[in-house]
Amino acid sequence: MNPNLSIYENLGGAETIRRIVEAFYPRVVVDPLIGPLFPADINPVMEKQYMFLTQFFGGPSLYSDMHGHPMMRARHMAFPVTSERAEAWLACMSAALEEVGVDEPLRAIVIQRLSGPAHHFVNTQSSMND
Repeated sequence: MNPNLSIYENLGGAETIRRIVEAFYPRVVVDPLIGPLFPADINPVMEKQYMFLTQFFGGPSLYSDMHGHPMMRARHMAFPVTSERAEAWLACMSAALEEVGVDEPLRAIVIQRLSGPAHHFVNTQSSMND
């Protein structure tokens, strides 16, 4: 990992971000905690995720150029996000990063960078029915 490069550049740019998204969402849709929160047609979600992660990790501002300011917490308020769901999301992402060959310490840096927002989106207390 080169500390002088962005996370986006360290990951390998657009191609790797696309591969991460494509490895991530099959895990998400079958996850019992978070899968039910996603629509049957996951393709538009995948495209938004690709654009967001590209921008979030220091690449081109694809998401903002297409959709305006991310306002991610506001965009997630319609969904019951618990701490357990945030952790499930992060676990799916960690597995996707491993699948596409992102090595440590970069994998840990990516998960750490995503952990703040994932837990910031929590808007519902956990319950036994999650």
